[in-house]
Amino acid sequence: MQFWGVRSGYGIRLARSLDLAALGPIELAAARLFEPYGLAELFADTTPVATLAAAVRDGRLWVAVDAQGTVVGFALAAVLDGSGHLEELDVHPDHGRRGIGRALVDAVTAWARLRRFPALTLNTMRDVPWNAPFYERLGFVALHDDELWEALQTLRRVEVERGLPGEHRVSMRLALA
Repeated sequence: MQFWGVRSGYGIRLARSLDLAALGPIELAAARLFEPYGLAELFADTTPVATLAAAVRDGRLWVAVDAQGTVVGFALAAVLDGSGHLEELDVHPDHGRRGIGRALVDAVTAWARLRRFPALTLNTMRDVPWNAPFYERLGFVALHDDELWEALQTLRRVEVERGLPGEHRVSMRLALA
């Protein structure tokens, strides 16, 4: 098991097919954190199991586990136009504020570096404290709309079509080269 800066009792490892059933409930629990911002319903859809299974096969899905081996969080990565892209990061609120999110981002960053991607990108909410401000503390830089290349523009359009408020979304980039 790999460990990336997580406080004692937690670890990060590549996901296995057996882990997939635990991820939907984690997504739904994490979505409830958006209730004070009026956004919980927008994040209440879970990632399709077929998408997660493909990520397991491709080695781009990591899970955080507690000392008993229970999955408590996950990070899903993708390749987007020649860069790594953090598609999703969720930690069950019962296990929040313990460095798990950071450790999951570190795992995705290590994956992107191994593949010699020039950057790791993500889309997130601009003003939610554990979204853009969290990623800024990890070295990600917000991109202006005119800095978005075609693949990121397309992804942002798809997110808006799904109902995410475009005016509150931001694309971010962590330079790796």
